[in-house]
Amino acid sequence: MEKFDVAVIGAGISGAATAYTLAKAGASVAVIDRFGPAAMASGWTLAGVRQSGRDPAELPLAMEAIEIWQTLHQELGAPTHYRRKGNLRLARNAEEYEQIRTMVRGQRELGLDLTFLASNDDVRAIAPAVSPTILGASFCASDGHADPQATSAAYMGMLDRLGVTRIMAEAVEAIEVSGGKVCGVRTVERRIAADGVVLVAGVMGNELLKPLGVRVPIETPMVAVIRSVPIPPVLEQVIGVSGGDWAGRQEASGRLRITSGALPWGGAMEIMETAAGARPVIRPPLSSLREIIEKLAFLLPGLDATPIEECWAGLLDLTPDAVPVLDHVPGVEGLVVGMGFSGHGFCLGPVTGKILADLVSGRSPLHDLSAFRSDRFSTTPAAGRLELHG
Repeated sequence: MEKFDVAVIGAGISGAATAYTLAKAGASVAVIDRFGPAAMASGWTLAGVRQSGRDPAELPLAMEAIEIWQTLHQELGAPTHYRRKGNLRLARNAEEYEQIRTMVRGQRELGLDLTFLASNDDVRAIAPAVSPTILGASFCASDGHADPQATSAAYMGMLDRLGVTRIMAEAVEAIEVSGGKVCGVRTVERRIAADGVVLVAGVMGNELLKPLGVRVPIETPMVAVIRSVPIPPVLEQVIGVSGGDWAGRQEASGRLRITSGALPWGGAMEIMETAAGARPVIRPPLSSLREIIEKLAFLLPGLDATPIEECWAGLLDLTPDAVPVLDHVPGVEGLVVGMGFSGHGFCLGPVTGKILADLVSGRSPLHDLSAFRSDRFSTTPAAGRLELHG
């Protein structure tokens, strides 16, 4: 039986960053995923790298993450296509105008350099493509975006160089526990011994927690995504709206990547063979694509004529407060969970990796994690509300 210091379940950005942090410190690590790197949330994401609009508990993590992202490509030795060009959150009406003004005031009090743009002229001076009907916006100049697939590839390449064992296309069936302590995992093909296990499997995580009598309360809505063909540069910033029902950006490739807000998901998921192996596919309804395009036409006039290259839907692991769980699993020594990123975990990945690595290694994380504890929820938590994703 193979034996590791830590087994990481999930090869999204949080799992990759956790494995990287552990391996860099000298631990023997295996990363296991039923599909492959960035096959779900970390690949489906808008890939915003932002501090603005964060819950106050998340803001210190996001601020640290922004600093890491600036040199992450150098650290990993491969491009992430990170761009630090800002994030605009647009006000479409008087109610949203006041909501954004209040949000800016609150986040400035927490130490974030966030600007309230009080007029359309102010907004269009930064992003000329924005509609003249927009009343105002928040602007965080230190926010940005990155390429999810390039970032995943950069992490995977570094994991290979550090000697991390990658077990892809192999589902974990159970987390094994003996005497109240984790002792490894069982996949569809083998048993793997480990002194610690980090579970970062997104919407699949509760399947493995259920036999242990544990559940992270999450809902699973979907977000529809449209990706266009490459076009000349028209937009440097990530664009969002008050209420979180639309977001978009232009990738380094020139493609527009535009998304809906949270939509009901009926549970249908297909597994399709691709060049990268088997991948899960969620198909968005036509109505969601129409709504994304209509809002694009309103917010960024003229871009709705851009040809579509592909579309998909991604799943969110949405907690009642839209804040993730980063914690030890009660009653199971050596088991740590990172779940419930609620559609905005991509930016936090490099910091989440440090936190989870500290927890599973018995070290005290540098951040106060009281707001991320698993026991913060009541027995009947209210439904989560997604205000901003990506």
